[in-house]
Amino acid sequence: MSLLSESMENCIMMDKRTSLDEYGGFVTEYVPGAEFQCAIVRDTSINAKVAEKQGVKDVYTITTPKVLKLSFGDVFKRLSDNKTFKVTTNSDDRKTPTSATLDMRQVSAEEYIIPTGGVVDG
Repeated sequence: MSLLSESMENCIMMDKRTSLDEYGGFVTEYVPGAEFQCAIVRDTSINAKVAEKQGVKDVYTITTPKVLKLSFGDVFKRLSDNKTFKVTTNSDDRKTPTSATLDMRQVSAEEYIIPTGGVVDG
């Protein structure tokens, strides 16, 4: 077992669903989707700390197996503490080459709070 696989945590995608509301507008809800595993590490670099002082949310690096493609705007929840994250980059930007023995992709994400009333169970 590698250090990378040992650091993987159980997460669940939060699928975005929109529907019409009673006033002719839209209601956006997030419903639990597919479960997956990823490693989540908070960025503690000097650049991240400077950004936090300027009001940017905490930044995280998310590592997944190459077969799992997270995209900009995807929302997912870590099951151990129900913390929610929103992906801020694309996984095609940082992945290991086909010839590499290490099989991974990385994206950046920030903590995200789903608006009140925006989560539907099941």
